[in-house]
Amino acid sequence: MAKVAQEMVTNAGVDVQELVRKLVRAAAAEFTTYYYYTILRVNAIGFDGEGLKEIIEDARLEDRNHFEALVPRIYELGGELPRDIRAFADDAACPDAYLPQNPRDMKEMLRVLVEAERCAIRVYTDICHMTFGKDHRTYELSLAILNEEIEHEAWFSEYLGDGPSGHFRRSAPGESPYTSRFLVVPNGHNHG
Repeated sequence: MAKVAQEMVTNAGVDVQELVRKLVRAAAAEFTTYYYYTILRVNAIGFDGEGLKEIIEDARLEDRNHFEALVPRIYELGGELPRDIRAFADDAACPDAYLPQNPRDMKEMLRVLVEAERCAIRVYTDICHMTFGKDHRTYELSLAILNEEIEHEAWFSEYLGDGPSGHFRRSAPGESPYTSRFLVVPNGHNHG
C-alpha cells in the first residue's frame, strides 16, 4: 500500500474509502463489460454485424485495459478486489450488457452497446469530479478512461445514425491511446 499516497488524498479532502468503492465498482463494470462484449462480438454476424465486429472488439479490448489500469490504483489506495467474482460482478457500477433477445437485431445490439458506454461515461465523470485537484493520479487515470469511453459511445452512436462521430478506428485493436501509459506488462515496461 502506498501510505503517503493515501495520506495525501485524504489530506486533500477525498474520502478514500468512498473513492476505492467507486474504483472497485468501475473495475467490476469494465470486467463484466469485457465479458458481455465478447458475447456481443461473437453474435455480430451477417451484413450489418460484420461491420460492427471490429468496433466491438476495439471497445472490448480497451475495457479490459481499463480494468487492468484500475487495479493497481485500487490497491495503492488500500483497497482490494473482492475474493468472490460473483460479488464483484454484482457490484458493477453499470448494468450488464446482455445480448438482446433477438441477437440478429443489430439496432438493438447497438442500443445495448451505447447504453453501456453512456453508463461508463457517467461513472468516470463522477470519479473525475471527486478527484479533480485533489488526487492527481486517480484523476488522470479516470480522465484517460473517460476519453476512451466517450470515443466508444461516439462510434456506436454513429452506427445508430446519430450523425458522424469524428472518431476513427484504432491502428491496432485494443490500442487504448489514452490509457496505455497506465498499463504495465509483465516485463515491467509500459504497454503503450
